[in-house]
Amino acid sequence: MRKLQTQGVHHITLVGADRETSIGFWEGVLGMPFVFEQPNLDNEKESHLYFDPGDGRLITVFTNEERTADQARVASIRDAKEAGYVHHVAFDVSQATFRQVVERLDERGVRHSGVKDRGFMDSVYFEDPLGLLIELASYRFVPPHGFTHAEVLLEAHGLRVERGAYNIDQEHLADAIEILTARSRESLSDDRSPKDPY
Repeated sequence: MRKLQTQGVHHITLVGADRETSIGFWEGVLGMPFVFEQPNLDNEKESHLYFDPGDGRLITVFTNEERTADQARVASIRDAKEAGYVHHVAFDVSQATFRQVVERLDERGVRHSGVKDRGFMDSVYFEDPLGLLIELASYRFVPPHGFTHAEVLLEAHGLRVERGAYNIDQEHLADAIEILTARSRESLSDDRSPKDPY
């Protein structure tokens, strides 16, 4: 039996209340830039906000305008998504490891979600022995030299919104990487637009 080698925290997703409360706390109190937002791809009634905690990794929050911030409320189960409770903890794995996650979990008889397509990353979910929901996640892109995943997502988010897309996908990532690279690398060419030399 082989290990599922993690390579750091990928992101932490929390269940928040309304959008304003989440942005006010994570960015307004803790100073985490609000870098990306899209619908929660598993629940269209919720929004999914992404914050950069300072190391280029992400803290994300599910928000719902019908939920209110109430410190006295206690969640009976994780899936109730009560404000202030952790939904899951995600760990970063390489693409090489990710391609083996399902097989390695199956070897142990661990129930899991199967691979989930998140547009900008791939995920597999399962519970730890105590019931905590764990996500093994792997980005589908490598940021250009000198940039973070959060910076690519911030640029891709702008492209997604501009183009009216529901969520970030491969095209937004590729274009964001091209934009960031052009911004950070000088060229002797007067015209750096796409060409067809064939």
